[in-house]
Amino acid sequence: MSTPSRSLSPFHLAFPVHDLAAARDFYVTKLGCTMGRSSDRWIDFDFFGHQIVAHQVAKEPIAAANSTNYVDGHGVPVPHFGVVLEWSVWQEFAERLQQENTEFVIAPYIRFLGEPGEQATMFFLDPSGNALEFKAFKDLGNLFAT
Repeated sequence: MSTPSRSLSPFHLAFPVHDLAAARDFYVTKLGCTMGRSSDRWIDFDFFGHQIVAHQVAKEPIAAANSTNYVDGHGVPVPHFGVVLEWSVWQEFAERLQQENTEFVIAPYIRFLGEPGEQATMFFLDPSGNALEFKAFKDLGNLFAT
């Protein structure tokens, strides 16, 4: 396997939502994403330079609400997706979300404090129950530290 490039290509992720209007409001208003193409069944979003697509599905439980795996003493929802932000951007984003009284699954904190891979992290759900993680490293070189 090759070593990851410092110049990363955008990823693409398609995920289920129960309500496109609620998804649009959440991803645009709360997260600051811009919209791309859309239809009455799906919406493309620019998710911090990556393409994510919310697809309308029947209202049924999202798996993230039902499964957790303990990491650093916290029940991490599985599955989840998110992005690694610059340290200062993460701090500003976390402060804004806290000021907006965001309901966190895992409130913003520093995970693996003083250990290899030390990182800032937070988890919360979108309106359909999809779990999102936002994290940051003071030194991005520690992204895969062991």
